[in-house]
Amino acid sequence: MHPKGIKGQVKPIVCQIERDDGCLIFDDTVQEKAWTDENEVMCWHFDHCKGRTVKGINLLNALYHSGDVSVPVAFEVVRKPHEFCDVKTRKVKRASAVTKNKLLRAMIAACVANAIKFRYVLTDSWFAAKENFEFILKKGKHFISALKDNRLVALTEEDKKEGRYVRTRALEGISQLELADQQAVHGWMKGFPQEVLFVRRVFTNKDGSIGLLNLVCSDLACDGGQASAIYQKRWKVEEFHKSLKSNAGLAKSPTRTVITQNNHIFMSIYAVFKLECLKIKHKTNHFAMRAKLFIKANQMAYEELQKLRAA
Repeated sequence: MHPKGIKGQVKPIVCQIERDDGCLIFDDTVQEKAWTDENEVMCWHFDHCKGRTVKGINLLNALYHSGDVSVPVAFEVVRKPHEFCDVKTRKVKRASAVTKNKLLRAMIAACVANAIKFRYVLTDSWFAAKENFEFILKKGKHFISALKDNRLVALTEEDKKEGRYVRTRALEGISQLELADQQAVHGWMKGFPQEVLFVRRVFTNKDGSIGLLNLVCSDLACDGGQASAIYQKRWKVEEFHKSLKSNAGLAKSPTRTVITQNNHIFMSIYAVFKLECLKIKHKTNHFAMRAKLFIKANQMAYEELQKLRAA
């Protein structure tokens, strides 16, 4: 089943929930399957959560969020069909024919072509590329993205013209400027001509240490609080991935061929979508519904067992 087949399945729900200020959230996830035979789908990918390369499935998902509902509207399986020999290690490796950034732009174009209403594209720092930002703006949308600490920025037009850029991590000390949590400043990114909004998020970690997150927003009408609140919605894609792995059994398929693996991936995503539909109807989360179904199934099995014993 083709990955884009998800569009026809979710369209009726999207039409019900879509709003002009909706968000299109992008993120990829890696599902490790260490003992499955390697192919162009089941191959080696870098897992940022584990900080190492693992063998498994790499999915790029587009989640549409509006109100309190999040539904998958597009996905792509990262394929690596090209085999080559690494000169240093002399090991056979695989490479993709297209980058994840190109896949992201193609998915955005598909969502725009399908007339899905949204205003913002939310991504993490992995997709904070100039080409992606320019593409989003050309489509008439805005972006809010995390930035890596080494991103070069200028806070004044004069600094931009003179080429005086500093790393985003240093924003706190530039010209004695201290940014509080959700405080925003206008500026420019190196290589990107349009003025943007930089927002600092400050977090207290569990161990008491202070964590910093730098955001960039193309919508200059926003303030720091608004940009932060909108970007907070990006967490919905993490919840989607958790449900995909825990409730839909993404890793529990014994499939061995590319076709059957793709079909299983599609049905796993569709299963999470159906859970989201049930969440709307019953106003409860995916895990609570899974537990309820599991308890009911056990009760029915036990009743059947009792009948067999009594026969």
